[in-house]
Amino acid sequence: MSVAPTPATPANDMRESELQALGGDGQAAFQQRLGRLTAALDILPDKPEETPYSALRALWLLAEGNALSIHAAADTPLRPLHAAQLSALDALIARRIGGEPTAYLTGKQRFMGLELLASPEALIPRAESELLGQAAAQKLRAMAAGSAAPPIVIDVCCGSGNLALALAHAVPQAQVHGADISDTAIALARDNTRQLGLESRVTLHTGDLLAPFGTAFAHKVDLLVSLPPYISTAKMDTMPREIVGHEPHLAFDGGPFGVRILMRLIREAPPLLRPGGWLGMEVGLGQGPAMVQLLEKHPAYDRVETVCDAGGAVRAVLAQAAA
Repeated sequence: MSVAPTPATPANDMRESELQALGGDGQAAFQQRLGRLTAALDILPDKPEETPYSALRALWLLAEGNALSIHAAADTPLRPLHAAQLSALDALIARRIGGEPTAYLTGKQRFMGLELLASPEALIPRAESELLGQAAAQKLRAMAAGSAAPPIVIDVCCGSGNLALALAHAVPQAQVHGADISDTAIALARDNTRQLGLESRVTLHTGDLLAPFGTAFAHKVDLLVSLPPYISTAKMDTMPREIVGHEPHLAFDGGPFGVRILMRLIREAPPLLRPGGWLGMEVGLGQGPAMVQLLEKHPAYDRVETVCDAGGAVRAVLAQAAA
């Protein structure tokens, strides 16, 4: 299987009604600050939703008192800002140019259509992770349609809860469990769960990888997914300052070769998966072929599928437990 959805990105022009509402002074204020961001802002390729224009829209609305993700800001009309608000906007722009991620400034990030809370306690959900999310949701829908029992899902390294919550939202029959080793990440995931009203179907656990799931889950899990750390330790210091200076290192560091958690998942998932259940993992650039090879040789799995990005690189691997 090869899937390569293109995330929607906010448009880069204003509506006529918006231009009229801003007036000449508001338009001039916007264009002046857009020029500043365009000249100074480094845009990371793993955040395709962000441009100087889309970032400015989100920060403009935040200065007004309306905290929204970049995607939500694209659909929210801008209004003129008074002098104090413009000063607040300039301070936000300075922080953004200094490397502070827009999602941490606004406290919001969209993932698979869900408006989520974002904070430095957890990794900012990436558009590229929707590749695994969409493939996993497709598997989960098929399972739910073919069984009277609610499918059981486990998401480990769940961070802010974005993947667990997206799957619960996509498949109302599913009972979803999220786990992370970070207490602060789980606290953020709980806030997101409450915000979305999914407390009855999403249970969160703190612990190392699959440690929170014992014999009660043995061979009962329909889908086990993870967006794990997969950057090698040696590469951590070479990553952009926007990442290493603000996002939690624990969410990126995948050990000496970047595959420590991926290897553990391959080894430790089989005792939890039911026959025919699925393991789904996001992988780093270049890691896909090796993970596919390992899974194909492992006796606990009998089918392996890949999900590729728009450039043809494997970004997620799914393996079905042997019957």
